[in-house]
Amino acid sequence: MAFALGMDAFSLALGMGMLGLRYKHIFKIGVTIGAFHVIMPFLGIVIGKFLSQYFGIVAILIGGVLLVALGLQMLYSALFSDDEEGRTLHPVSIGLLLFALSVSVDSFSVGLSLGMIGAKTVITLLSFGFISMGLSWLGLIIGKKVQGYIGVYGELLGGCILLGFGIKLLWPI
Repeated sequence: MAFALGMDAFSLALGMGMLGLRYKHIFKIGVTIGAFHVIMPFLGIVIGKFLSQYFGIVAILIGGVLLVALGLQMLYSALFSDDEEGRTLHPVSIGLLLFALSVSVDSFSVGLSLGMIGAKTVITLLSFGFISMGLSWLGLIIGKKVQGYIGVYGELLGGCILLGFGIKLLWPI
């Protein structure tokens, strides 16, 4: 289950990795995503089923808007900017926190279910966090390597990936 939850982080990290991030930023992004994959199921277990529907819709909306904005920014940057400086994601930004929230919101619902069946909370949460962190790092690094080979087209592809996932999140709303 931890691997399945981490795969959305991996796929979105592929697109984000095409921003040409530094390895220290990749490390911090992976840790942040891993932390959110611990926090969100824990909140799901603690808060309960009543709030999950409202919170889930708000988080999906925020995540979708963020992914669309990041995708459009990457596309704009690839097409109209020669400035390499503006292509990094600050490791402690609100955007990073919202990105981590958007890829971990499904963990909240899983936490609700796991709380109801009496899963071992600590082991479950740690496995969610470590596996999603590792998959995020893998996606970011692969995206960074691919971007190096295909240049600006990699940033266009990454922007399209993020934009597509953002639209997918927003479509039913």
